Amino acid sequence: MCGDGPEMIRFQHPAACSQDEMARRAAAFGELMVGRRSVRDFSGRPVPPAVIEDCLRTAASAPSGANCQPWHFVAVGDPAVKARLRAEAERVEREFYEKRAPREWLSALAPLGTGPSKPFLEEAPWLIAIFVQTCALAPDGRRVRNYYPVKSVGIATGLLIAAMHQAGLAVLTYTPSPMTFLREVLGRPDNERPFLLLAVGRPADDARVPDITRKRLEEISTFL
Repeated sequence: MCGDGPEMIRFQHPAACSQDEMARRAAAFGELMVGRRSVRDFSGRPVPPAVIEDCLRTAASAPSGANCQPWHFVAVGDPAVKARLRAEAERVEREFYEKRAPREWLSALAPLGTGPSKPFLEEAPWLIAIFVQTCALAPDGRRVRNYYPVKSVGIATGLLIAAMHQAGLAVLTYTPSPMTFLREVLGRPDNERPFLLLAVGRPADDARVPDITRKRLEEISTFL
């Protein structure tokens, strides 16, 4: 944990392989992830808790500043809690769309078909609320600094989304503004602040997604 000063041991890569196998794995994983899309239409088919647990273990393998591991994940499968989260989310969304959203932002969102109604918050079998621990709480109540908490949680979230896609699940990243209701509804302490809410499940048979393209590799990378 953060600041423990662990003993150093020799690293043995569990997935070490030849150069040819490395290239094959990189291409195969890239092909898998290119098919990932944000889905808003979920099937009601259940997803075993064990699958969610394994994906969270992958997220928890992420690197973090000074090994502080400044994240907490709340997996919500209870229909009553999901209904309450939806009600609170739609309350802040109505405020956003009707009063706070700049016109340019609304224009950018219009082609994606988003709006104040968020049925996926009840339809998805699981909601995963991700929290950043801005500091750790010592047993004696002292607040201990966490290093690079937002960056660390961002990396963990990326691993979580990749793990869920690899498992055959659809994921929607959702960031209501403000997100303070997540801490209140889920009973999290005041050293944590909401980072992201994921809706997770199998896509509905008739799920539809916007026909969008991604930037070419040449546009988003530079090799020197």
